[in-house]
Amino acid sequence: MTPEPLVIGGVGSISAVGLTAPETVASVRSATMRFSEIDFLDHSLKPFTVAEIPRELLPELLERVDIAGVTSREDRMLRLAGSALDECLSSLPAGEPPPLLMLSLPECRTTIDIDEQRLLHRLAAQTGRDFDVAGSDASYRGRAGGLQAFAAAMESVHSGRTSLALVGGIDTYIDPYILATLDLDKRVKSDAHLDGFIPGEGAAFVLLAKAGAGALPALASVSKVAVGFEPGHIHSEDTYQGEGLAQTFQQLAEAEAASSPVETVLSSMNGEGYWAKEWGVARVRHDAMFHAEHDMYHPADCTGDLGAACGPMLLGLAALGIRQGYYRCPVLVYASSDYGSRAALILDAPKG
Repeated sequence: MTPEPLVIGGVGSISAVGLTAPETVASVRSATMRFSEIDFLDHSLKPFTVAEIPRELLPELLERVDIAGVTSREDRMLRLAGSALDECLSSLPAGEPPPLLMLSLPECRTTIDIDEQRLLHRLAAQTGRDFDVAGSDASYRGRAGGLQAFAAAMESVHSGRTSLALVGGIDTYIDPYILATLDLDKRVKSDAHLDGFIPGEGAAFVLLAKAGAGALPALASVSKVAVGFEPGHIHSEDTYQGEGLAQTFQQLAEAEAASSPVETVLSSMNGEGYWAKEWGVARVRHDAMFHAEHDMYHPADCTGDLGAACGPMLLGLAALGIRQGYYRCPVLVYASSDYGSRAALILDAPKG
């Protein structure tokens, strides 16, 4: 039996094409991209092309943030996340208890890993907004991590552990170690590597609640998140057959998560040819799930690849698109991580 649907009641985001969720939505709708060359050079001694947010547009870290041992990458992530989280929490009704935060972090790591709990404390200090740091979790990784975090948040709300839950993701590829590693793997898009992606950066958050919770608006509803795994992932030696996403869609089909054939798809595809195969396999196997003339969008064409921020960003774009009436329902959102994680869900217009 499918649990009672929950609703997305608030969103917040920042990307190279928008410093707020409405700005990013408008840019993605108009197919606006903002890619630029930076000072870091690739193996051919040519500048990397990325989707970067100018540093002068990012908020400064507040004095109360403990910056001891903070790397330049984590510093940038905190600036990104603080702005987006503050925007999302602006929709939180007065008097509500602090929500939990389920946070997705980068799958691509440097030689100095992120201390997850310390980052949560720093993020709380940076925003000055209350969320339940002790009960929060920042163990989710990669593009699919935000949707996996959404599943955990839904479980927390359904179980009564919390009345409200935040789901978010933060990532930046604008780091010399990360870019050099991706360049060695021939994954950064350039004249030499046409089958690559544009590295991006950003943060996105959504606020989840039961329908009718206080004064919280209902932007979109969701009843189930499906989670899967691709054995032949991009770093695996196993044969890549696209089974992970197909099996993830199968879970949604069996749960009858969509009230009617899917009209709109938002995908984490970033321009690399690798990701097209799994979509083709999943789409053909589950043809009955989809309207014959459904729309499909991959916002990375505008924002660059947002890594761990991808899932929550797609959720926010979908929720606002449903609210404003330009995405036809039901809307399928799915995301795929480099190391095999797959996740998908169906969003619909809230009832009432």
